[in-house]
Amino acid sequence: MLVVDNLKKSFGNREVVQNISFTVQKGESFGLLGPNGAGKSTTISMISGLLSIDSGRVVVGGVSVQKQPMESKKKIGVVPQEIALYPTISAKENLVFWGKMYGLTGRQAKKKADEVLETIGLTDRGKDKIETFSGGMKRRVNIGAALMHEPELLIMDEPTVGIDPQSRNHILETVKMLNQNGMTVIYTSHYMEEVDFLCERIGIIDNGQLIALGTKKELCNRLAGGTIQRIQVSEKKESFVKRIKALDSVEDIVTTDSHIEIVGSDQSLADLITIANQEKVKILNIQIQEPNLESLFLQLTGRTLRD
Repeated sequence: MLVVDNLKKSFGNREVVQNISFTVQKGESFGLLGPNGAGKSTTISMISGLLSIDSGRVVVGGVSVQKQPMESKKKIGVVPQEIALYPTISAKENLVFWGKMYGLTGRQAKKKADEVLETIGLTDRGKDKIETFSGGMKRRVNIGAALMHEPELLIMDEPTVGIDPQSRNHILETVKMLNQNGMTVIYTSHYMEEVDFLCERIGIIDNGQLIALGTKKELCNRLAGGTIQRIQVSEKKESFVKRIKALDSVEDIVTTDSHIEIVGSDQSLADLITIANQEKVKILNIQIQEPNLESLFLQLTGRTLRD
């Protein structure tokens, strides 16, 4: 369904996307995981034809985005981060408008709008103006607008940012259903748990580069049995942190305002406790996690996913 080959993009002297390559199979749900500013939105903007490509190529369903931009856009539905709706008209009127923009006739657009309202769970609010909706409901209509022309590839850019848990869960379940019904999905997020729930394969982007690619199992196996240990201490003495960093059992360490996060072997925890006693640093709390996408990201980049 999608081929991305050596994609590059610069703004001025800053290269924000650097030689990114991956493929997405038809019917697959593919996740792009990374912190804010990693290059996710720029990448999908080039894939969807909203942003020019400096070099490389993008092919959607056998159609080149560069050579046949209008034809490729017919195959793609884009859910942007920002709400792309008219607030003073109803949800259904918004959907009908976007349906017509995609080439549907008035009759087709009205029929499809009713179907989409049912899909996003807002049939009873179809006649209400967008300005009366909560943030979560606006997000759901935003998704609905991208479904009006029945795209082969649905691209979603951080669709759950700033919404309540109930709306977030509804969106995730809707995306899951669409994918199970055969729609190919690219889902970008800096929320590991969303990508984990929705996506079969995952690409991790940081500083404009694709630093890891594979299934969740394949990616987590790269930790080679390491764990992530989150420790809260009474004080982060410089000598204490320096000695932890020097341990052979510690692969990576990140310090935050209130915690120290470590990727390492089981031995690293015993070593840490010993050093804490020697440095007279009181350990207030310890949390241990098995290998996951968050700990992989910490190991690869030296920082946590949401930094």
